[in-house]
Amino acid sequence: MSGGPARGRRRGRERSSAGQRREALRAGGGTATLPQRPWKTLRNTRPPLEVLSADQLEAIHRASLRVLAEAGIKVTDAEARSLYKGLGAEVDEAEEMVRFDPALIEAQVALAPAEVTIEARNPARSVTLGGNHVSFQSVSGPAFVSDLAKGRRAGTYAELCDFVRLVQQLDCLHLASSAPLASLDLPAQSRHLHGYYACARYTDKAWNASLLGRGRARDAIEMAAIARGRTAEEAAGTPMVHGNINSNSPRLLDGPMAQGALEFARHGQVVVVTPFTLLGAMAPSTLAGALVQQNAEALAMVALVQAAAPGGPVVYGGFTSNVDMKSGAPAFGTPEYTKAVHATGQLCRRYGLPYRSSNTNASNCVDAQAAYESAMSLWGVVMGHVNLVNHAAGWLEGGLVCSFEKLILDAEMIQLMSAYLDPLPVDPDSLAVEAIVETPPAGHYFGSAHTLARYETAFYEPILSDWRNFETWNEDGAKTAAERAHAIWQQLLAAYEPPPMDPAIDEALKAYIAKREEELQSADAIER
Repeated sequence: MSGGPARGRRRGRERSSAGQRREALRAGGGTATLPQRPWKTLRNTRPPLEVLSADQLEAIHRASLRVLAEAGIKVTDAEARSLYKGLGAEVDEAEEMVRFDPALIEAQVALAPAEVTIEARNPARSVTLGGNHVSFQSVSGPAFVSDLAKGRRAGTYAELCDFVRLVQQLDCLHLASSAPLASLDLPAQSRHLHGYYACARYTDKAWNASLLGRGRARDAIEMAAIARGRTAEEAAGTPMVHGNINSNSPRLLDGPMAQGALEFARHGQVVVVTPFTLLGAMAPSTLAGALVQQNAEALAMVALVQAAAPGGPVVYGGFTSNVDMKSGAPAFGTPEYTKAVHATGQLCRRYGLPYRSSNTNASNCVDAQAAYESAMSLWGVVMGHVNLVNHAAGWLEGGLVCSFEKLILDAEMIQLMSAYLDPLPVDPDSLAVEAIVETPPAGHYFGSAHTLARYETAFYEPILSDWRNFETWNEDGAKTAAERAHAIWQQLLAAYEPPPMDPAIDEALKAYIAKREEELQSADAIER
């Protein structure tokens, strides 16, 4: 019983096209040898998992409206308070507090569209948020970067550009980030410009922007338009870029976030509103209570976007997790996080809003913890019907680190999820009755016509997994997943070719950066 088909399967795997491609990649074969699924827009036709009953969902909704009516939120930006006041909200200027009638909130939320399409520089790579669409975006925001060769270190612009180049080549990622890591070698007031340039030049996918102040938001609009050969005025009303604002939980919306959101809203760009609610720290220690606070803050921000641009695109962001009560450190990829993702999906479907969440983990290295916490997160976002999965690839150390190896590990897991979402064919050909009849009892299907007709494309081919037997794997160096990921991203980077761009557009982008860098020398520039 130890030989025969089992031994044949091992040998077949070692001679498979997938194995040959992986070997070619290790030898320097580049992107042509990476077994990727082709770029595609994903739709999730599976029914969403729901953790709340209809009554529980309405209880959270009503409690959120009560919080907004009785306690309200603090809004430090005068223009935002004025817009709220114009809607009929109760505004206490001395305390900077805004309270809302429930009917006002419900009317404003009803104005927001259920879907929005973000136009990429390459129109074939535009993405739609809402409905049953699923889009994955790379990590955004870490101050540090890491890889197996150089370890953990402060981020630099050169490494940011390399990361964007890799995102361009990974077809499972639909959107890039203009700040997958902070360029700490560049001046703080102007580093966002260079992140925007990296996305405009080194990828043709859609990308996100910083909404920390009106100036950064406006720069993103201008540069996204330039990259498309237009002016900002010519591109007005066409969503080209999206940006995230966070409430300063609990119940505070600060000036720079409000100003960035208003600038984007008035130019028809996509605003993602995301409370950052950690149970036991910035939110109640009960999941229901944290969801009430998250929902109240999110609905208030949705109302602001609609006050500035009725009918403008806005995405509801959910980022509710918990802390380690022993240390106070954030915990991610937890059961609480996954339940919050599913519950927030129910809220978004109730309001008819596109939904953003994240792929998270709290591991300090690319290890089993990083994988199983990210797997928990990814199952949460896929089965919770998230439309925009932020931090989908590269997030490590609770969001403090952008990891090159984790990028490849996540790409593998995203591809697995993408393959899982493929329909399961049940037709005369796939039912394979003839093949079953033709195969004798205790026989095998290796040489059957049915198998030979589809053996190269029948099953998922991994980017990172090594399916060889122990002896072959051991003789080849016994490389771990992290070590294999290190080799893969280096080969991808060596094989990178930039998407085409008119040299005049490239020069216009560089000229815009030079002009803005000169303007941003003044002390008050960050608010401009």
